[in-house]
Amino acid sequence: MGTHKSVSLAILLISFSFLKAQDIKMQTQINAKSDAIKNKLVEWRRHIHQNPELGNREFKTQAYVLEHLKSLGIDAKPVAKTGVLGILKGEKPGPVIAIRADMDGLPVKERVDLPFKSTVTGEFNGQTVPVMHACGHDSHVSVLMGTAEVLSSMKKDLPGTVKFFFQPAEEGPPNEEEGGASLMIKEGVMENPHVDAVLGLHISSSAEVGSIHYRAGPFMAASDWFKITIRGKQTHGSTPWTGIDPIVIGAQIINNLQTIVSRQENLVQAPQVITVGKFQSGVRSNIIPEEAYMDGTIRSLDSKMQKDVWERIRKVCQNTADSWGATVDVKIDSKTIVLYNDPSLVKMLIPSLQNAAGNDQVQEMSWMTGAEDFSYFGEKTPAFFFNLGGMPKGMDPAKAPPHHTPDFYIDDSGLDVGVKAFCNMLFDFARLKSKK
Repeated sequence: MGTHKSVSLAILLISFSFLKAQDIKMQTQINAKSDAIKNKLVEWRRHIHQNPELGNREFKTQAYVLEHLKSLGIDAKPVAKTGVLGILKGEKPGPVIAIRADMDGLPVKERVDLPFKSTVTGEFNGQTVPVMHACGHDSHVSVLMGTAEVLSSMKKDLPGTVKFFFQPAEEGPPNEEEGGASLMIKEGVMENPHVDAVLGLHISSSAEVGSIHYRAGPFMAASDWFKITIRGKQTHGSTPWTGIDPIVIGAQIINNLQTIVSRQENLVQAPQVITVGKFQSGVRSNIIPEEAYMDGTIRSLDSKMQKDVWERIRKVCQNTADSWGATVDVKIDSKTIVLYNDPSLVKMLIPSLQNAAGNDQVQEMSWMTGAEDFSYFGEKTPAFFFNLGGMPKGMDPAKAPPHHTPDFYIDDSGLDVGVKAFCNMLFDFARLKSKK
């Protein structure tokens, strides 16, 4: 009996050692192949940076990605107007994993003096505007192009199927157009075959290059946009008492909205943000106008608090307008939902991130009030979205230019870490899922 136990134990140890050796071999291949394309990653990213396109207008970027995927033998086709769906079938059985990169730039004029600086213009809401990759989507496309190149070269060892989502209009489609993650889902990218898990990353200008930051559970906020129209009574600027001033009312509404967060919401439960980003009224200095308009955004990390904030905004606007004898119209549109990282998937794949970046370069972070429409993919299947560092080494994060600004800057020397992370996550997920 003791002999049988010894033999069984020896077989188990040999099997474990073989599997461990296989894992190390695979990881060594991933690292070597990712290192070999580091220059390509930078070249791709800088080309896309110099040629940015706004949401639902990424025609050149779409063509660039399609050409690359087809050159690798990956089945690729246009989707969601200007997006791309690539499908790579491995030669070993396994799950279906989707990896997503967003493609669109922003109506921002680049101020950083770079050899590959953007001088491109585009049309946004009927106006000609400068266009810049001021949120790092050029880096995301480059990382996913690199991931496709590495995985296609490992097709014989690849378990299951990989879907590459190159998504347009993450920042929101123009005017009343459909677009973004919701349109990709509507067009069926999550099915045929069904996606078992979806992965994504975002470059960060305030996290040191080569580092990875993650969070399980609620990670990024739901984003709602609101429009408020105040109607008063027009009059001469010298006799304000003969009219109803929508500008003064609007200013009071803006101040009163801030007390919702600071005095009415339980911020211990989850953070909330209300921001008015646009306020327009009047045409002349001595005329009190009839109407004033404001646009803004709400960020929430708790769905119940989100709905409560909506009602409080409506009440604040109505009561403030009523006290002046004005009327007000409030419209609130939901743009994205809370981005939720599946805790079990995060726990499973933290070692994959550590293998890609090094244990000391992988850190858990707090939640973010930024929003991401990647969240809609996570409604359909377990999701894991993380941040990849792009801040130059040694820089003070407090001094790093934020996203969506003219001075936004990314050190692109660590893009290979993103490729290694995705590849490790894919192989590890397939291996661990097969054991269940």
